[in-house]
Amino acid sequence: MAKKRVIYALLYCEGYFMLSRNFRLQRAGDVNWLLKNYNFRKVAASIDELIIIDVSRSDPDRKKFLAVVAKVIDCCFVPVALGGRIDSFESAAEFIANGADKVVVNTAFDTSPDVVRRIADTFGSQCVIGAMDVRKGSDGSYEVWSDQGTKSTGLNAFARYQLMLQAGAGELLLQSIDKDGTGFGFDFDSLGVFQSPPSVPVILFGGCGKGEHMLEALRRSDVDAVATANLFNFIGDGLQRARQELLAAGDLDLARWNAADIELFRAGVRQ
Repeated sequence: MAKKRVIYALLYCEGYFMLSRNFRLQRAGDVNWLLKNYNFRKVAASIDELIIIDVSRSDPDRKKFLAVVAKVIDCCFVPVALGGRIDSFESAAEFIANGADKVVVNTAFDTSPDVVRRIADTFGSQCVIGAMDVRKGSDGSYEVWSDQGTKSTGLNAFARYQLMLQAGAGELLLQSIDKDGTGFGFDFDSLGVFQSPPSVPVILFGGCGKGEHMLEALRRSDVDAVATANLFNFIGDGLQRARQELLAAGDLDLARWNAADIELFRAGVRQ
């Protein structure tokens, strides 16, 4: 059985990293601000993966985005997933050529499933993270929304889940729009959209505010990883403390990363 994972997510929009609450964006700072407040060389010992998504509302400037990505992931040494307007095979290939181990795909599952299938066939299903942004309706059902949560797709979450599997998604990123940025905890009810144990790993995203929320989620058999994009909550040593809490619990199969070993590895790479 694969180990449980803690994933850090960064939201990038038109030159700045953003805070998000219910998918409403607030500017936090540019890449220089980010690197001043986050030492990603140390953060690498506290996370298992890093996701960076370009959520720009206008047409994305990929060259600028990838230049920023290169600064962030320099010597980070954790798997990196990149996303944002992946609507062609070429856009996914460009991300992978610039350091992405995985790509995060969302709307293309509805508009261009053949493109997603080509990506999966070429790079492997394990490379494709299928993202699904859901909102809970008054009847308790979950509907999928697109374009950064501004448009309803008209699809219920189970139908989208089936489409993603058919198109080759090897992993699912399930994000609650209602919980996004609240810090009140994950939406566990949303996991019911799968109707039975999902056949691929599930990353739960939206609502994490502290280590206890991660622990509660990772103890579930239907959650393989948790993701958080809460910038302010994890400035300083927040991520390190959260991982220490998870390891101290003693009942999670979570990797133990040694910061000293990571530094020795970096030193070897530089030589």
